[in-house]
Amino acid sequence: MTMPITTTITPTTELTAPQLLEIMTARVAVFVVEQDCAYQEADAADRTALHVCLRRDGRLVAYARLLPHADGHHMSLGRVLVVKSARGAGLGRQLVNTCLAALAERFPGQPVKIQAQAYLQDFYASFGFTPVSAVYLEDGIPHLDMVLADKNGDN
Repeated sequence: MTMPITTTITPTTELTAPQLLEIMTARVAVFVVEQDCAYQEADAADRTALHVCLRRDGRLVAYARLLPHADGHHMSLGRVLVVKSARGAGLGRQLVNTCLAALAERFPGQPVKIQAQAYLQDFYASFGFTPVSAVYLEDGIPHLDMVLADKNGDN
């Protein structure tokens, strides 16, 4: 029987050292090692981010961070990942839905803009995100900016 998923949304200042280490280990495993991309994975945005963690049996299985977008006009979600051993079970979809609900609850009326890896454009489009930029390289990986349309169809 599969264990239920538990969700936490925690500011950096309230994470324990083991929780922060677990998050950073998962992020480096996915974004640096798996994607063979040497870049500064932990950054200043982590100081004020909210960390969304999905856990099964106490272990991190999916993660994202919520933070203001660099443009100062949008909220954002980023570092979206599902750990390798938990992929294929719909956790990415569950994680993004959780993030969008948290943004709507904690930052009502704030538009949402993301920097999506280009190969995930259709995945994010399924949540209502639309492209607002051409594809560009970020740390050597093709990305594009996408904005979540609000209920009125505006961005």
